[in-house]
Amino acid sequence: MNQQLSVSKRDGRKESLDLDKIHRVITWAAEGLNNVSVSQVELKSHIQFYDGIRTEDIHETIIKAAADQISKETPDYQFLAARLAIFHLRKKAYGQFEPPKLYSHVVKMVEDKRYDAHLLADYTESEFEELENVLDHDRDLTFSYAAVKQLEGKYLVQNRVTGEIYESAQFLYILVAASLFAKYPKSNRLDYIKRFYDAVSTFKISLPTPIMAGVRTPTRQFSSCVLIECGDSLDSINATSSAIVKYVSQRAGIGINAGRIRALGSPIRNGEAYHTGCIPFYKHFQTAVKSCSQGGVRGGAATLFYPLWHLEVENLLVLKNNRGVDDNRVRHLDYGVQFNKLMYSRLIKDEYITLFSPSDVPGLYDAFFEDQAEFDRLYVQYEQDESIRKKRIKAIELFSMFAQERASTGRIYLQNVDHCNTHSPFDSKVAPIRQSNLCLEIALPTKPLQHVMDEEGEIALCTLSAFNLGAIEDLSELEELAELAVRALDNLLDYQDYPVPAARNATMNRRTLGIGVINYAYYLAKNGKKYSDGSANALTHQTFEAIQYYLMKASNELAKEKGACPKFHETTYSQGIMPIDTYKKDLDAVCAEPLKLDWDGLRESIQAHGMRNSTLSALMPSETSSQISNATNGIEPPRGHVSVKASKDGILKQVVPEYDRLKDQYELLWDIPSNDGYLQLVGIMQKFVDQTISANTNYDPGKFEGGKVPMKLLLKDLLTAYKYGVKTLYYHNTRDGAADAQNEITPDADDDCAGGACKI
Repeated sequence: MNQQLSVSKRDGRKESLDLDKIHRVITWAAEGLNNVSVSQVELKSHIQFYDGIRTEDIHETIIKAAADQISKETPDYQFLAARLAIFHLRKKAYGQFEPPKLYSHVVKMVEDKRYDAHLLADYTESEFEELENVLDHDRDLTFSYAAVKQLEGKYLVQNRVTGEIYESAQFLYILVAASLFAKYPKSNRLDYIKRFYDAVSTFKISLPTPIMAGVRTPTRQFSSCVLIECGDSLDSINATSSAIVKYVSQRAGIGINAGRIRALGSPIRNGEAYHTGCIPFYKHFQTAVKSCSQGGVRGGAATLFYPLWHLEVENLLVLKNNRGVDDNRVRHLDYGVQFNKLMYSRLIKDEYITLFSPSDVPGLYDAFFEDQAEFDRLYVQYEQDESIRKKRIKAIELFSMFAQERASTGRIYLQNVDHCNTHSPFDSKVAPIRQSNLCLEIALPTKPLQHVMDEEGEIALCTLSAFNLGAIEDLSELEELAELAVRALDNLLDYQDYPVPAARNATMNRRTLGIGVINYAYYLAKNGKKYSDGSANALTHQTFEAIQYYLMKASNELAKEKGACPKFHETTYSQGIMPIDTYKKDLDAVCAEPLKLDWDGLRESIQAHGMRNSTLSALMPSETSSQISNATNGIEPPRGHVSVKASKDGILKQVVPEYDRLKDQYELLWDIPSNDGYLQLVGIMQKFVDQTISANTNYDPGKFEGGKVPMKLLLKDLLTAYKYGVKTLYYHNTRDGAADAQNEITPDADDDCAGGACKI
C-alpha cells in the first residue's frame, strides 16, 4: 500500500513515494556504523507516512526514527541520525547534498548581508580557492545527533523567523578562522587559518556560542562573559541597567556586582529621605536582563553578587525561593554570595557575624577585596563602634541559611573573594577582583559606571574557548593548540565592536582571555582514573600545569611581536609572581606532584617582555559546545552513560565517548560517594587556572537517614573548598530520584554563560 502514497515536493509538485530512494539514503548514513539496523529505521518511519506527506516531513520522520533508537546498547544511532540530519540540513540550505564552492557561497552571503563584507574586502578569490582545498565537508559526518541539532538551533547562520538555514558546519569553521586572522600578514595568515580550521573542525579546540554564531556575520560582539559593577547612586544604577540591556542583546552572559548598594532605611541626602534598600534595584536589574531574548539564540541571564555581611543579607538570601510574594522575591536572577577567611573563622569558632550597610562603614567594602588584614582591622573596629547601625547573627545560623537556600534552589552561588585576590594575576591594591560572572568562572577587575558613557568605569569582558582533553594524545600537543587559541582570541578583541566605552577601554588595556577544557570525564576514563579516590590527582596536576604554562608562553611570545597589554603593570606577572607561587599550600597534602616545566625560564621571559593578555584560563561549564564535540561537559562527571538534554529543539540523547570500550571506567555522578575527591581535583586545577572554575557540589539525599542531606555535611564541603583554595562554587545539584540514574535529563545550558548556565 505504501507504494501508492504520494509525496508533496518542495516546489508543490506531487509524485509517488520512492521507498528505494529512502532506503539508499539510510544505507548511506549507516555505512561503517556498528549495531544499527537500516530496516528498523525504515519500519519505524514507514508506519508514520501518509498520502501527500511533504518531502521535508519524510526527512524529519526518518531522522526521528533513528534518533529514538539511541541508547547505551546502540550508541551509533547517534551518528546515523546525525548523518541523516546533515543530509536534510544541506538540502534545505543548498537544495542539494553537495555544498557550493567557498568563494561563490561567500559572495552570495555577503550580497544577502548575512556575512560580513570584510570577507570579500580582505581576501581575494584565489585565496578563497586555496582555502577551498583545505575544506573537508566530510567532517560534517563525524558529528553526533545532539551536535547537529545544536548547530541547527544556535550556530548556523539562518533566518530565525522563517527557519531558513544558509550554511553548513565546515563553512562556519573556515570563515570563523578567516575572520579572526584577516589582519595577519598575507605571508602567513593562510597558514594560521588552515591550522586553526583543522583544530576546531576536528574538535581539538572548542568554540563558544557567541563566536560560532556571530563571527563572520555583521554582528560583532563575541565575548561570552560581561562583568558590570554598580555603584551606590541612581546614575550608576541606571548606567548599569543600560549596559546590561546592551550586552544581553549581544548574546553575553552577565555578572552584576551590586554589593555597594546601601541597605533599607539608610539615609539619603543627609536624612532628607530613607533608602528603599536593595530589592527594588535588583528587580530593576532583573527587568533589564530579561528584556532581550538574544536574537533567539538564548534568553538573557545574570548572576548578582553581594557580601555575606550586608545588612540586608537575610532578605537577600531568600530572593530566589518559592515562598514569599513577588514584592519580596526576585526569582529570575541567580545570586553569588561573597565570603572570606574572617567569615569562615567566625563559623569555625562558633562566633557571630556582624552585618553592616556598606554606606555606613567607610573603607570596609573596598578592603574586603583589596586587603584582608585591613578588612579584619576595620571590621572589628566597626563592630565595636556603637554609633554604627548593625546586626549580629550567629555565624552557624547565617551559614546554615545560605546552605539551605543554595540546596533548595540549586543556584545560590559562592565566591571566596580573598582567594580571588590573593591567588590572582592582578595586583589587588590597584586592580581588585570584586565579582565573577553568570557561570562563576571569570574573575576580572571592574569599576562602577557613573554614567552610561563613562570611560573611567571598567566593564570586564572575557572571551572564551576550550581544549578538548579527549582529543589530545600527548600533553605536548597543547603547545600548538595554545598558540592557536591565544592568537585567535586575541585577534577577536580587535575584531569585535564594543557597545559601551567602559568595556572597550578595559578590554584594550587588559586583553583578558579565558581558555578552559571540555571532556575531562572522558579524559579520566580513558586514562583509567577516578574522581573520588585520588587516582586522578597527579594526572590533573600535570595536565593543568601544561595548559597554563603553554597558554602563558603563547601570550609571552605574542607580546614579543605586538607588545604587552597596556595594563600589564597592574598584574602580578609583572612582579615575577606566577600561579605556582600563590596557591593554597594545603593542596600539597593531597597532591605532591612536582612541577614538570620550565617555570623559572618563563618567569624570566615574562618579566623581560610581558604578556599580551592579563588572563588566559577559566574553566566554564561548556554545556552546549561540549555537545558539538560529542564530549562530556567541562570538568563534570556524567550523570549517566546516556545524557538526555532538554533544549528548545526537544529532547537530545547523547552517549558518552567510547562507551563500548570504557563503560566500566566512567565514574558516574551519583556513584561518587562524596564531594571530597572532586573538590581536591578542583583545587589542583585552581593552582594553575588564573581566573576561576565553574565547580559544582552534588548530593544524593537517598544516601542519608530520612532522605535529608545533613547541614553539617553541607558546611563541611564549603570549608573543604575554601581549604583547597577553590575560588567559586556554581550549582548545588540534588538527585531528586525522578529520573533513571543512567538517563537523567539536564537543562539546556551554554558554555558561554546563558540560558541559565554557560556555554563555551
